[in-house]
Amino acid sequence: MTTRIAASREVQRADHTTIHYTISGPADGPTLAFIHGWGCNRNDFDAIAGFLPENYRLLAVDLGEHGDSRSTRDVWTMEEFAHDVKAVLETESVDDCVVVGHSLGGAVAVEAGRLLPDVVSHVVALDALHYLALFPAPDEQLAKALLQPFHDDFPAAVRGLVEGGSLEDTDPALKDAYFEKMSAVRQPAGLRSIEGLVHWDMDAALREVKQPITLFAVRDILTQEAIDRYGDRIHIVPVDLGSHHFHVESPEGTAKLLVDVVSAR
Repeated sequence: MTTRIAASREVQRADHTTIHYTISGPADGPTLAFIHGWGCNRNDFDAIAGFLPENYRLLAVDLGEHGDSRSTRDVWTMEEFAHDVKAVLETESVDDCVVVGHSLGGAVAVEAGRLLPDVVSHVVALDALHYLALFPAPDEQLAKALLQPFHDDFPAAVRGLVEGGSLEDTDPALKDAYFEKMSAVRQPAGLRSIEGLVHWDMDAALREVKQPITLFAVRDILTQEAIDRYGDRIHIVPVDLGSHHFHVESPEGTAKLLVDVVSAR
């Protein structure tokens, strides 16, 4: 395990949007850009950084109204979040990188690939993109059914998300920690970004994104139906590293997966 010195930086966008991020590693090394999941933040990737080669340049982004980032904007789509990532990559003059996104961040990573086809060379999704209740984009009736619990009882709906992404042997203390963090997401961005994810048209995005996409999916959550639907477009790799938040629970194993992706390019 290496000890990295990471610098905290920020970049300004429109609508009083300040995006905070951390950066470490040499500018000439392979670059990974990390995008956290909904209700989470860039600190989720701190432990992974210590298990990656010292010559890698690492950027970890707090999306708008997550972590330290602030915004008064009205648009909370996956496409708009991708512009948060774009602002960071342009500020740091990144000309080639692998974008790594967890959960909602996987959708943002796909959109970053669509937005920056000459910069993003590979998209890696960490337990994202394979939830068929969300993808492809549901019709209006199903979307309303998916979102209504968040309007009726937001904390209970977040608890349901955490339970749905947990395994039988997931430590209850971990589940409680995920719930506390995610249920504290700032509003209205928290609810609006869930709406943005539900309404995101993944199939349309996949038709336009030309970069390879690798998905590391929790084996016990991944379904054969998802493999059948997306296996010809996404390289789906089942993993046994923990729950939906396996990158937090098994940072060394996750780092190894990422090194394998970078090495194979």
